[in-house]
Amino acid sequence: MQRKAFKMQLKPGFEAEYKRRHDAIWPELTKLLQDAGISDYSIFLDPETLSLFGFQKLESGNTGDELAGKAIMRTWWDYMKDLMDTNPDGSPVCKDLREVFHMD
Repeated sequence: MQRKAFKMQLKPGFEAEYKRRHDAIWPELTKLLQDAGISDYSIFLDPETLSLFGFQKLESGNTGDELAGKAIMRTWWDYMKDLMDTNPDGSPVCKDLREVFHMD
């Protein structure tokens, strides 16, 4: 099992809307993520900087890198792009974080 952490950037004034949309995450998107081998997925918000910190566990042999080609994923990105910094293809700007400490 691999752990992955990353950060994204929320636009000012969209804190409540970002949470509302994730509270109502589409079941088909949840299934897509699970089927890709992603579990224990959390996103945290730093309200001072509006940085979003994501954490997920990836099963060995996961297909997370293939999610960008899935219609549901692209529709979700389109749904979220008004709230956060995005790339030209609509995906969120994600910066991977390097693990410097872990304790079980």
